[in-house]
Amino acid sequence: MTVAEDAGQFEADVATRVCWHYYKEGCTQEEIAQRLGLTRKRVNQIIGHALETGLVKIAIDSRYSACPDLESRLQAHYDLRLAKVVPSPGPGVDVRTVVGAAAGQLLSERLGDGETLGVTWGGTICAAAQNLRRRAGGNTVVSLIGGLAASGPVNPYDAAALFARVLGAPCQYVTAPMFADSRELRDALLQSVPVKDVLGRVRNVDRALLSAIDLTELSKALEYGVISRQVWRSLRDSGAVGDIAGHYLDANGKRVSHPLADRVISAGLDQLREIGELILAAGGTHKVPIVRAALRAKLAHVLITDEAAAAMLLDEEGGSENDDNAPRGFRLL
Repeated sequence: MTVAEDAGQFEADVATRVCWHYYKEGCTQEEIAQRLGLTRKRVNQIIGHALETGLVKIAIDSRYSACPDLESRLQAHYDLRLAKVVPSPGPGVDVRTVVGAAAGQLLSERLGDGETLGVTWGGTICAAAQNLRRRAGGNTVVSLIGGLAASGPVNPYDAAALFARVLGAPCQYVTAPMFADSRELRDALLQSVPVKDVLGRVRNVDRALLSAIDLTELSKALEYGVISRQVWRSLRDSGAVGDIAGHYLDANGKRVSHPLADRVISAGLDQLREIGELILAAGGTHKVPIVRAALRAKLAHVLITDEAAAAMLLDEEGGSENDDNAPRGFRLL
């Protein structure tokens, strides 16, 4: 074993011990820090990283709910088949891991044998895959959007591959970039045999797991360089509040007119709406505008979100995309 491998094993051992004390024994972060000779900040970082990487998976039994009132109100207000609301995490825990865990659990229960699953991209999608129950095959995974050049936690290729591995399923990728260099190239790629074949399979998708990509200062698309700040600013100026499966929407759920929107390679809005069940998983108050837009656009039959976002979704006057400092909820244990 090399020095690097030995160091990695040491970190994994410490992380496992920290999470055991925290989740299984109910110790506070301060108690764990004193017991293991770490700082409280380091313990907090380890717990957050464990959730992000899937070392710790939060299973939520869908027969029970921590927020039944919010769920029933969301279902009625937005005419949903189902709404799942989880307590908002405290500081230091990425809301994507919590909402993604709930999405993975729900999908494990709703995805039938032999069904085809469509997936988009983002950290919430990857967290859902990490919390999906393993199967021995029988399903098919279809990516609903083109990919990014670099591998990472938001790449559609990686998300689809992760679902396929967990499900023991074949995977159909859109072998084209998320954004073509021009509208003409986009049109040509959509007519190419490999891309046309995969996007044509969307008609066979039984369920799709969608994420909401916001255009606030907290946007992961901006952080990971999926779009430049100049493009980000121009999208906002055009009225866009975010995108669903590559479709940039305004606050009312209408597709905006923007040069980037004409270069996206993805399943069309009409194709998405024909899918039997659309599951939208997105949390955080900063995502409320795009989640609300998706609901108004009829791009969700099932919504999975967190408590703070749910409350704002039910407040038609709230949900400002600049309200990034809205109070969070409680720590999910």
